Amino acid sequence: MLDKLEAIKERWQDVERELSSPDIMKDMKRFAQMNKEYKDLTKVVEQYNIYYNVMSNIDSNREILATEKDDEFREMAKAELDELLPQQEELEEKIRLMLIPKDPEDSRNAIVEIRGGTGGDEAALFAGDLYRMYIRFCEKQGWKTELVDFTEGTAGGYKEIVFNVLAEDAYGTLKYESGVHRVQRVPDTETQGRVHTSAASVVVLPEADEFDVDIHVNDIRKDLFCASGPGGQSVNTTYSAVRLTHLPTGIVAQCQDQKSQLKNYDKALQVLRSRIYEMELQKHLEVISKKRKTMVSTGDRSAKIRTYNYPQGRVTEHRIGLTIYNLPEVMNGNLLEIMEALQFAENAEKLQEGSMA
Repeated sequence: MLDKLEAIKERWQDVERELSSPDIMKDMKRFAQMNKEYKDLTKVVEQYNIYYNVMSNIDSNREILATEKDDEFREMAKAELDELLPQQEELEEKIRLMLIPKDPEDSRNAIVEIRGGTGGDEAALFAGDLYRMYIRFCEKQGWKTELVDFTEGTAGGYKEIVFNVLAEDAYGTLKYESGVHRVQRVPDTETQGRVHTSAASVVVLPEADEFDVDIHVNDIRKDLFCASGPGGQSVNTTYSAVRLTHLPTGIVAQCQDQKSQLKNYDKALQVLRSRIYEMELQKHLEVISKKRKTMVSTGDRSAKIRTYNYPQGRVTEHRIGLTIYNLPEVMNGNLLEIMEALQFAENAEKLQEGSMA
């Protein structure tokens, strides 16, 4: 492990030197890539420095035990060694996880799209519940969110809602949420007290920047329309909402959250760029999914990934066979237990792939 960490530190030093070169600013795409690599390597190098010091102290104390005659001195060395060895194990486990190849997109901001599926009004209400669940989760993480676009359901909730999550590793954390979420509960409109099943789909995209996707202005059709929903006097009176269509792919994105047409255009362009980028990412994820037994990171939008059963207060994560009985807490944004279990499952498979390679 020390050899591998030393090689990482050398690469970190090379990147640091390159970033300090005046020539790097001539290529902004390369600068962005190098800067991201430097930040990722810095986290590993910091742990390596701690690990190196711990290993040096372990070696020193072992040498004392092997050569020193003074009992008191030996006792001190043994006591320190007893403290250092558990630290060594903890650091090795932490570094081993850090050395698992990380998806390059993980550190990006995320764009989350929620759509009501089968179930009519109840599906739209459930989509609204999922939106509130994710917003509360983001609040607990101290993450910033921005509403992009929405279409309200006839009885409440949302037929569709799109929002941005602006935080480091937002995509890496939320990407496991892509797929079909199913709810089993008695709707408010049900007079017989029967449990209904409905669904909503969630798609999480990594936010793409202008360096990732080159979109030509001539390839975009821009349509303007009146915004709907809450937003003050300008709603339904000015054509501030923007819909963009990428003609080569047919991909559409729109934004109506801002009163400014220009701001709505910028947000819609950001979503459009990310959807085009995600098309290529999806091909990569499909290749990965063929190698792995779980569907943790396939991003398969048609796969039923989770069931929220209200009568039993149960949440079942189908990809890893996890069932927990704290539905109210989950719907209040306490998703970390599920997300960490999914991350653990994916990391375990990555480690297994590495050992088999």
